Amino acid sequence: MKSINSFLISALSAALLAGSALAAGPAAQPAKPDLAKGEAIYTQACVACHAADGNSGTPVNPKLAQQHPEYLMKQLAEFKSGKRANAVMSGMVAALSDDDMRNISYWLASKQAKPGFAKEKDTVAMGERIYRGGIPDRQIAACASCHSPNGAGMPSQYPRLSGQHAEYTAAQLVSFREGVRKNNLQMTQVAAKMNDREIKAVADYIAGLR
Repeated sequence: MKSINSFLISALSAALLAGSALAAGPAAQPAKPDLAKGEAIYTQACVACHAADGNSGTPVNPKLAQQHPEYLMKQLAEFKSGKRANAVMSGMVAALSDDDMRNISYWLASKQAKPGFAKEKDTVAMGERIYRGGIPDRQIAACASCHSPNGAGMPSQYPRLSGQHAEYTAAQLVSFREGVRKNNLQMTQVAAKMNDREIKAVADYIAGLR
């Protein structure tokens, strides 16, 4: 009789737990991106600096087309919170909701990135060496290990770099090195060990990746 009672109690407990899970319903899912809304907001607020299709023609403003949406969402959220400091961008995103940032990010991800070009023949070999092999004697990892050999990056983890303006990439590396940009410890540690010539060389090489 004792074993039957134990079985009944166990069965009743399992049924109650199952009922509680059903009552709670499935976990809330993020809203599906609305690309039309993303385009509308982007056209109103972002196009002046980043171009109509996200392929900025101004070297100080990054190309955003075909960037991983998760990375873009993270950057927008950190501009809004102040974790990534930029007076212009902080003002631009101040009124954006999470859904707005998701819609913009996924719309940009749907646009085709235009290729860029390396310009510095004298340092392209150095840039390639750093990008593909790092600088072993200073324990600097190869950029390709995170951003992939062709600069496509890894979704949800590491941003796409290929074709990015060399001037913008170099400026970000310097910002990480100087502690101005503080929203990625790994990049801060890498950039801290690089000199100006190395930064410019690898940034120029990245511009020509495809």
